[in-house]
Amino acid sequence: MPTPEPSTSASAIVSGTVTGHHVLTIDGYSRTKAKLPTGRFTASRPFTVGGHSWSIHYYPSGDRSDTAGFISVFLELNPAAAAAAAAAGGSEPVDARVTFSLLDQAGRSVPSHTMATDLHDFTATGREVSEHLKNDRFAIRCDVVVFSDELRAEARTADAAALSVAVPPSDLSQHLGGLLAAKELGADVTFLVAGETFTAHRCVLAARSPVFRAELFGPMKESAATAVITVDDIEPDVFRNLLTFMYTDTLPETNPQELEEEEDDDDDDYEDDQAQAAAMVEHLLIAADRYNLERLKLICEDRLCKHIDGESVATILALAEQHSCDGLKEACFQFLSSRSALNSLVATDGIEHLARWCPSVLNQLMSKVAALVPVDFVVRETR
Repeated sequence: MPTPEPSTSASAIVSGTVTGHHVLTIDGYSRTKAKLPTGRFTASRPFTVGGHSWSIHYYPSGDRSDTAGFISVFLELNPAAAAAAAAAGGSEPVDARVTFSLLDQAGRSVPSHTMATDLHDFTATGREVSEHLKNDRFAIRCDVVVFSDELRAEARTADAAALSVAVPPSDLSQHLGGLLAAKELGADVTFLVAGETFTAHRCVLAARSPVFRAELFGPMKESAATAVITVDDIEPDVFRNLLTFMYTDTLPETNPQELEEEEDDDDDDYEDDQAQAAAMVEHLLIAADRYNLERLKLICEDRLCKHIDGESVATILALAEQHSCDGLKEACFQFLSSRSALNSLVATDGIEHLARWCPSVLNQLMSKVAALVPVDFVVRETR
């Protein structure tokens, strides 16, 4: 006998509410302000929300001495309507909320001049209102919510979560990575990099890099009949990581030890791993700048920030300056804002490196740290 399907149902207890709004236009603001001093008001025409009669009291000069110079508005339950309700046995107070909004010239609420209250006043200075005056005219919208004592049960559909379908995360990068690895699947361009060949897809490269788009499809494009495109000044491992990023938008971790934050027993091996990781990221940053891959460039900047130390800061700072990496350059400046870091820079001949390759950034460094760390830079002549 088949197992019966489990039944599901839902319901809700709902408190009764009635909503409505009224727009009060002040036509001749200056005249109302002149005629009505502080504490004097004029009322809007009555309007009905939730079976109750309401009006807005407008005080152009404020309702009391401490709001003089302001505009005040109140929502009032009309006395006659309140008295009639009391006479009919309705002694319970009306439970309501009001939101006042100053409207701009297009009739839209101005967020900075919107206030939800419990029937209290809304104030704005004349200067604030004047920003939305046209021909000495402005408008205020009053949204009213009236709560009733009525509670009712309503049927509802089953919980939306029970009707949903689990959707796995995107696997686009995995599929495109497989496309790169499967050389036989439509690859139509081959690159020769330091003796090693790489196959790829022109459309993918063009979609990811404006430089590749120009090289492969622009006026100076390589001929489709060209067997191999030679790429100079880049290492095969760097180009491999570059292609991987272009297909998957991710980079492999260049140094697993860095993630675990644990050094091997052999300190020399650990330091070598760190140096190799930093070198790979530096070369990737140069390649990202070359092919205008801005996201990859920022990823490399972020990773290099973790490699800044007394020995590397000069090289990384020069790299940041040469490739317009503002965030990385600022990180180097922050590292060098202490005397100990500056002493390390001098001890490793970093000053001479900057003076030779990036004299402009050396001047920026001197001006940034001069106020924080008094120091004399002595730059030896380089030939």
